Amino acid sequence: MAADLSAPTDGLQGEAISPFGMPLAQGDPTLRWSSQATTIPGIEHELARFWALPQARRAVDGPAERTIAARTSVLNLVVVARSPELGQRSASMISMLTGRHPSRTLILVPSDPDGPGWLRAQVRAYCMVPRADAPATCAEQIYATAGGATGRHLGAIVAPLLVHDLPVTLWWPGEPPFGTALARDLIGMADRLAVDGSSWAGDGLDRLRALAALGAGGLAVSDFALMRQARWREAVASVFDRPEFLPYLRSVRRVAVTYGTHGGPDAETRTNIVKPIYHVAWLASRLRLRVVRPLERTGRPGPARGPAAGAGSEPGRGMRALLEWDRGTDVEIVIRPVISGMPAGTTLRVEILSERRGTELRAEVTAESESVHVRVWEDGVEALERTFAAPRRTDVDLLAEAIEASGRDLVARGASSMAAALAGAVAPTAPGAASATGRS
Repeated sequence: MAADLSAPTDGLQGEAISPFGMPLAQGDPTLRWSSQATTIPGIEHELARFWALPQARRAVDGPAERTIAARTSVLNLVVVARSPELGQRSASMISMLTGRHPSRTLILVPSDPDGPGWLRAQVRAYCMVPRADAPATCAEQIYATAGGATGRHLGAIVAPLLVHDLPVTLWWPGEPPFGTALARDLIGMADRLAVDGSSWAGDGLDRLRALAALGAGGLAVSDFALMRQARWREAVASVFDRPEFLPYLRSVRRVAVTYGTHGGPDAETRTNIVKPIYHVAWLASRLRLRVVRPLERTGRPGPARGPAAGAGSEPGRGMRALLEWDRGTDVEIVIRPVISGMPAGTTLRVEILSERRGTELRAEVTAESESVHVRVWEDGVEALERTFAAPRRTDVDLLAEAIEASGRDLVARGASSMAAALAGAVAPTAPGAASATGRS
């Protein structure tokens, strides 16, 4: 039986963690309040107690007083973490966004599903000064662990704690259980879903199809795996921004993506290939290509290559697909694994081959931690080489971008829909692409 979430308040006392008379460090979130509760009314009571404190409305900062902007939340952020470790990591990331995106945050950690229902919540307030001439801002964070039936019905915790009339972003790090009652309940409350497709178990294709179906149903979706590739997309687009290479854009004949794997007999089913597929899907959706034959495994494993390849190493079989221009010309797609010391599923290289009037153009894009490298050959002669300063983005950066996003990104939606079609779902229709190399 679920815990009685409407029971009277616990009466547990909160405490001011950091003395309100002490100055806040500019740009540095500080924990100013922490208390505990075991019921929904108890959580609401602790939140009300914090905002009712005179010190929560005005904090002494040197010779003058600095006003704290009360209830500065701009959205509801709901996080579902499968483990306490993931929950604590998420909480740390979110606290870093206090001044930039103050929110009411609910971090939910379901625990042992058996036995009677129970709830334990830590109610916290983080405050910071975004700049020297600005008032301090505070954000609420509720870290709730729930067990038994309560942990199986997280929607009953979330619904009464949302700030009404503010948008709801649901961040589901790890493995969202698409298709379950739990997922349907929480997703039904959300205006936006944030996930990281590159963290899913196996090859990730089943969840990729499920995610595209949610997007097609009207939900705004932010996938960190796709968002990380912005620097790759800029590099590819930069090739065809050059007037002498632009005519080749409508003559693409082959797209090949090489990704790293650690090898082994089951490498092809346990290596997540969401990122390699997204590279192809973005380009294919912007060029309005049609899936003729979705991705399928090639007949035999590829050769072991790279410095990490050992004796007897096998990267697993690659995948191939066939796409088509509206005029009927084929475009070959190759997703190719190689043995690498990089995390499995990491994109190592994107190659684009175009043929036009007997002339061949080949472009190759690679990336490192701080830069992206582009090389282009025309009929075998190097015609362009350039390096862009483009550091990898952190998960905090990606979460901030997901929170900032408004409405549905048609470029991202098109890439997601095409990725699902490549993975074997029903082929999509391009949602109003603005240009062949439109950037997200």
